Amino acid sequence: MTPHDVFLSPQATVLVVDDTPANLTLLAQVLKPDYRVQLAVSGAKALEICRRQPPDLIVLDIMMPEMDGYEVCRRLKADPATRRVPVIFLTALTRPEDESSGFAAGAADFIHKPFNPSTVLARVRTHLQLKLAEDHLLNHNAQLSGELDARRREVERLRDTTLFVMVGLAEFRDADTGNHIQRTQEYVRTLARWIAAQPDGPADLSEAAIDELAKAAPLHDIGKVAIPDGILLKPGRLSADEWRVMKTHAEQGADLLQRAIDRLGDDAGLMLTFGKQIARHHHEKWDGSGYPDGLAGEAIPLSARLMAVADVYDALISERPYKQAMTHEEALDFIRAGSGSHFDPHVVAALEACVDDVRQIASRWAD
Repeated sequence: MTPHDVFLSPQATVLVVDDTPANLTLLAQVLKPDYRVQLAVSGAKALEICRRQPPDLIVLDIMMPEMDGYEVCRRLKADPATRRVPVIFLTALTRPEDESSGFAAGAADFIHKPFNPSTVLARVRTHLQLKLAEDHLLNHNAQLSGELDARRREVERLRDTTLFVMVGLAEFRDADTGNHIQRTQEYVRTLARWIAAQPDGPADLSEAAIDELAKAAPLHDIGKVAIPDGILLKPGRLSADEWRVMKTHAEQGADLLQRAIDRLGDDAGLMLTFGKQIARHHHEKWDGSGYPDGLAGEAIPLSARLMAVADVYDALISERPYKQAMTHEEALDFIRAGSGSHFDPHVVAALEACVDDVRQIASRWAD
């Protein structure tokens, strides 16, 4: 027994389709010693058998009434359940264009009548071996893909857990912010979806990218872990020197996330890239008067422009030890007034379009 004999076990099923009973009988006699044989006297009957249980290979006549072999083959190849079943045409047609039509319909091989039984057996065996080798390769690739997906999920789980710890540390040091992080995360998701849905929306702002962007939003103030408690927790207004120190949290946060990106390499993913953009640039202003880099207009990453509106809006409607909360209408008026100077006008338009959703988020995650 050869390795191929082992590879072909258990017995494969071959469907023979021919409108001439004598041909069916002869082919059955040739194939039955090695294979399970099914017989069909028409194309319609063959398709019915394949719908119930696709065979491993089909030997198919071309010249049949009602539905010829070309049409049968085309229908088999159009059906995902039978697309990969090899089809061997067995026919009295001998013109080169007949063979070309057969291969165009999806056939794997072409045998002319009258046929040599040894030729039929050799061709059937060859194509079954090829099919099984292809199946083996596809299964192997599927297994590798599954293992890769499992590793990716594990990396994402570890990444998200690390994010949770990092954000939790920032929240622990600045407890007055309450549910600010959760609210701004959902604001960013909502605004990004609106922008992505517009006719001129960024092509790379897919739902998957928006999900990564929303996950990154809580990292906007991660750099505050580097700010001294005497400044971060001061209940009153900061002095000029203290304010200069406080503003360094943008660069500190970006540097912290860059170190994480460097360590993770290709596994860092889009979320940390968005996080770095947001941490560094969410205090930039549309007119270039923000910090730390004085970027203006679309030079500011979209992720940071979204975060700027979400962050300021939530700060305005939230009570702090040093200020009273604004109403939603007052906060929206403030954001409108800053459109084109502090804020990206397109993101402001997104906030106005989504104001009902934003209010629901604020209510759901109220402090």
